[in-house]
Amino acid sequence: MTGKETERPRWAPPVLRGDRLEAGLRTLELDVRRRLDGLLQGNHLGLVPGPGSEPGEARPYQPGDDVRRMDWAVTARTTVAHIRETVADRELETWVAADLSPSLDFGTALCEKRDLVVCAVAAIAHLTGGGGNRLGAVLSNGADTVRVPARGGRAHARGLLRKLAELPRAAEGTRGELSTMIEQLRRPPRRRGLVVVVSDFLGATSWERPLRALSARHDLIAVEVLDPRDVDLPEVGTVVLADPESGRQREVRTSALLRREFAAAAQAHRDQVARALRQAGAAHLVLRTDSDWIADTVRFVVTRKRRWSGGAA
Repeated sequence: MTGKETERPRWAPPVLRGDRLEAGLRTLELDVRRRLDGLLQGNHLGLVPGPGSEPGEARPYQPGDDVRRMDWAVTARTTVAHIRETVADRELETWVAADLSPSLDFGTALCEKRDLVVCAVAAIAHLTGGGGNRLGAVLSNGADTVRVPARGGRAHARGLLRKLAELPRAAEGTRGELSTMIEQLRRPPRRRGLVVVVSDFLGATSWERPLRALSARHDLIAVEVLDPRDVDLPEVGTVVLADPESGRQREVRTSALLRREFAAAAQAHRDQVARALRQAGAAHLVLRTDSDWIADTVRFVVTRKRRWSGGAA
């Protein structure tokens, strides 16, 4: 093990390539189970489509509760405002669109963005597993698309992650079409469930319309994967910038003016992506290659649990 590897934080994603793939997948599974176990406590509040449809127990109204869940019969009998809890739906079917186009074959921090895509899908598989739930996926590197039928069980989830991690890198100049992947999740129509789109959302936003159409039937989560160099250009003198999805290259000098313009353009694009996802009704999780991705996922899930349980966000 090199000195650089020994300095990696404990939360850094494992290496998921070459002869270290199998060991990395085992380490990833252990990390996800150890740090995410117990979050859902037997139900799926936080990742299910809505708070559920089965009626549960009534409890007194608290500030911040959704007034649409008022139980007027109990309120009339007790003269105290009550709301009706709901039990989360079972047998959840989750579909994942995992983008591994060439723009994700990049990373300047603790891992490449494509490694973080595998980690995100591992977390989703763990958080939605069990109870007869099923997980399916559409995986694409821009050149080839692999469709994994929705099935249940830990062995199926492991096989899906292995297929994702082993998906070959597309040749430079290959442009990924996220909108095409999303359209594949719409047809054929499926029962209401959960859809998770994992991508860096770089480039054109042609995915907005199909994403809105998808959210009309399913609960939607968008996982945006970022690297520090996606949003900030360091002062490194003259450098060659390359677009991995078009193959175009340009030599530039990283002057103070260029770095300010780059940061402003990157922030404007991120704001545009966040706005488009919000308008599509998608919950937005951001994972970075220089941040504790499991801790970020935990905060995201806990926030969703509080919202769906009726508490203040």
